[in-house]
Amino acid sequence: MAGDHQANATPAEPSKLSASDFKTYNRMAETMDLYHNNFRYTWQQLWDSVSPAASSNGSGLSPSNLIKTGLRFVSSLSMHHSIEERHIFPYLGSRMPAFGPDGEPLKQHEQIHQGLKEMEKYLLACKHGERGLAREDLKVKMESWGQVLWQHMDDEVWQLGAERMRKYWSLEEMRRMPM
Repeated sequence: MAGDHQANATPAEPSKLSASDFKTYNRMAETMDLYHNNFRYTWQQLWDSVSPAASSNGSGLSPSNLIKTGLRFVSSLSMHHSIEERHIFPYLGSRMPAFGPDGEPLKQHEQIHQGLKEMEKYLLACKHGERGLAREDLKVKMESWGQVLWQHMDDEVWQLGAERMRKYWSLEEMRRMPM
């Protein structure tokens, strides 16, 4: 009978984290969410400016500000991903499969980078007068990778959350994390 009980036993629930320990384990998720909130805000500003309503009523960013804001967004997001890929993901990926070379965040980065390249190419052509800015054209470019970007930002923060981080890292290791 005792053997039957063990065979049917479920794994023990991890102990509940104290508020202080939760904060330590969740620090990377909170920090990443702050970065991502800036990207979300700028994306939404750009998106609102390429919407049909903005085109018809003149709301949203002016053409020159739309180009500047778009190029800053491309540059900032590219730099953010570069730092993640060179410094953060290799460190995390040493224990966390999600951040390893075959992990979803890197696959999402590849899709996002394709969209960023196309958006940058288009905006630079507009900036240099090689073509006129057409909000609908920019919207189409953003649509091609926007869903992946938003999913990526949410997924990444979730992966860095306290409950996942505690599976792979000690509290002391979390305190020394490079972010």
